[in-house]
Amino acid sequence: MKKTIALIFGGKSSEHEVSLRSAKNVANALDKSKYDFILVGISKEGSWYRFAGMEVFDQAVRITDKALPTGADPVALISEAGKPLFFSLKNQNKMAVDCAFPILHGTFGEDGTIQGLFKMMNLPFVGCGVWSSAAGMDKEVMKRLLFQAGINNAKYELLTPQNPSSYEEISKKLGSPFFIKPANAGSSVGVHKIKSKADFDSGLKDAFTYDSKVLAEEFVQGREIECSVMGHNRSPKASLPGEVIAHHEFYSYEAKYVDEKGASIVIPAQLTPQEIEKIQKMAVETYQVMGCDGLTRVDFFLKKSGDLFVNEINTIPGFTKISMYPKMWEATGVSYSDLITKLISFAFERHTEEEKLMFSYLALN
Repeated sequence: MKKTIALIFGGKSSEHEVSLRSAKNVANALDKSKYDFILVGISKEGSWYRFAGMEVFDQAVRITDKALPTGADPVALISEAGKPLFFSLKNQNKMAVDCAFPILHGTFGEDGTIQGLFKMMNLPFVGCGVWSSAAGMDKEVMKRLLFQAGINNAKYELLTPQNPSSYEEISKKLGSPFFIKPANAGSSVGVHKIKSKADFDSGLKDAFTYDSKVLAEEFVQGREIECSVMGHNRSPKASLPGEVIAHHEFYSYEAKYVDEKGASIVIPAQLTPQEIEKIQKMAVETYQVMGCDGLTRVDFFLKKSGDLFVNEINTIPGFTKISMYPKMWEATGVSYSDLITKLISFAFERHTEEEKLMFSYLALN
């Protein structure tokens, strides 16, 4: 019998629009001989809607409560007798669901919040769990964990509204130029390369609009290399790496999604066998240190000296036609459709293992 997969997209995130494009591609690639799917879009305001078909992706680049695509059915995820269901608020219909595939980039999707909801509803889900999602989303927490594990990453200073520091202090510690970035954001939203005090003042103000924690991070001159990882935490596999060659000042949101010529992608990256092995090894180590499970993309800087630095991890990387995560797996020999099937199978396997755990204690007399 086919399993029903809920593809969940949109959300209260600055990456809402990218999420819709990713979801469309996942829906197209899903093996229809194995799975049925339902489309659940979360509006920019946080409301949940079920959509009957793929037309939603042609009708909308974003979902808002004031301008809903045709046929939007407001729904809630509930649990009845321990079984997860989508409940229609319009006609009170209930629809059983076997697994969630969250395609929610950024806040309220990639940060552990929705993963906690899935666990409470006893719903298997694709991707990392609660704490690894939260730790991976928060770049300051991620960096502390990586430093503790001895994994190279750029030096940084933590800035808050109460302790913003100054351009002079930071450039003395980290050198110039350096980067400003929100601790909890993705797709380079709110990221600025800082070369002067004027850059710092405007960049810090913008970064604080996305998060109350901001990182000042040293500039690491090197090639931008990415590597896809998937599997259970105890036995993950790494793909062939790819390289991003930015034609902007850095790999900004505009370079990624707005300017078609903003960057060149080379997959697989032109690397020596030794460099490939080193990158794959560090990607797997990072995945395991961060407690990842299911999938993650690990981004690196590779210096001319051969030194390798982890830049960040993405626990729900992009799944658009040009996204690095599926493209690197395709270069490694895993088709887009097979990749989706593998990720869903990991979700069911993890859920089966977790169901064996005890969540009550009966005292022995």
